Amino acid sequence: MSESKRLIWHEVAPQGAKALFGLHHYVVTGTNLPAELIHLIFLRVSQINGCAHCIDLHTRDLLKTMAIDKVALVPVWAEVPHLFPEQYRAALAWAEEVTLVSETHASDTAYAAAAAAFEPKDLVDLTIAIAAMNAFNRLGAPFRLPVKAQA
Repeated sequence: MSESKRLIWHEVAPQGAKALFGLHHYVVTGTNLPAELIHLIFLRVSQINGCAHCIDLHTRDLLKTMAIDKVALVPVWAEVPHLFPEQYRAALAWAEEVTLVSETHASDTAYAAAAAAFEPKDLVDLTIAIAAMNAFNRLGAPFRLPVKAQA
């Protein structure tokens, strides 16, 4: 199947889309996580998973609140710790651990760092946000959702 003929997943399975978007709605409106942190996590998870649509979308969202200099360095955030607050660094590390769970097994070290930076409910909500974005990436990438970026 060529890229131009891939299914539009949310049109083919609207009930599944509704369920997944319900989870997204919870993350962005029903948690105490700052919107900027949510978009940062969404972007980093999408970068790891290689979902062009989600990278495009969440870069645009993050640029509304974060300087382009910082956004450009998200893939190497650990090399520039002075640019990101401690809680953001803990969230980014946890996002990488959870996204790459088959490799990392959500290490005790990463869990301890995330647990130290977040209240219990916020840590669970952060993990739900990571899981939600992983789910979206696993639909966006294989079905090649379009990007807004133009040549």
